[in-house]
Amino acid sequence: MKLKKMKSLKHLYIAALCIAGMSYGQQETIITNFKPHLNIMNPAAVGIDGSSNIAATFRRQWTGIQEAPSSQIASFGTYLGSNVGFGVSINNQKNFAEKQTYTAIDVSYKLKLNEVVDMYFGVKAGGNFYRLNTAGLETYNIMTDPELNDLSEFRPNIGAGLLVQYKELYVAASVPRMFKNDEASTEDGTAMLAVSQPHLYLAAGHEFALNPQRSLILKPNLLARMVKGAPTSLDINTYLELFSRFELGATYRTDEAVAGMFNFFINKRLIVGYVYETSTRDALAEAKNTNEFFIQFRF
Repeated sequence: MKLKKMKSLKHLYIAALCIAGMSYGQQETIITNFKPHLNIMNPAAVGIDGSSNIAATFRRQWTGIQEAPSSQIASFGTYLGSNVGFGVSINNQKNFAEKQTYTAIDVSYKLKLNEVVDMYFGVKAGGNFYRLNTAGLETYNIMTDPELNDLSEFRPNIGAGLLVQYKELYVAASVPRMFKNDEASTEDGTAMLAVSQPHLYLAAGHEFALNPQRSLILKPNLLARMVKGAPTSLDINTYLELFSRFELGATYRTDEAVAGMFNFFINKRLIVGYVYETSTRDALAEAKNTNEFFIQFRF
């Protein structure tokens, strides 16, 4: 099914920019400060530190564009005992004419390989409440196009993940949504219905204590997103923790974005953070920048 070309250049410009964040087949939400929300992408990450925490991120992309993408993400994880972790993840996003909320339950199981290596297996089960609102689309037709109908439906899905932890090093792989779904997209300025492909995520990270007192800790992380028909997107993300009070960091994303990051430890349980991200694409110069706010509470 194809949605007709839009008459207004403004709408076309907004549509192209808003969909660009998910272009090249990238339909799933991008988070710059991804480590606290790792179970959004990998269900094996819940309960790996033996504690409970809840985290939320509010992301507003391209503040210079009125209808640019926005995301609200929440995740919860806890350790239930008997090597079992449990979590819940909620991912709400608005992108041009699309609104969708993906909610899932995550369960992980720890297998101890030896005294210092743990392997976690995870499964994710949930679904996406998807809505496509075509009311804002303008067409060349005088009469209403019968194909321009709103779409609202629930789409179940499942995912799986694996995570291996060795002391302060972790490596992980996951496919959070295994089933394909139809979603809106653009091609040469035309609004179309596209198929969202399963994404493969590979992640790794380590913590390096830079002094014996552990008052300076370097925390590099890598996240690769791979999907059929698209170039691999890689986030290189590094924080420096200072005196157990705050973290300063930076991110480079290979599909042309850079970001500065800051997390502040209000106390041992509560963390707040902020990310300021900008695109290095000339085509997005007028779109301005992206803001990401983060809060986490540890039980």
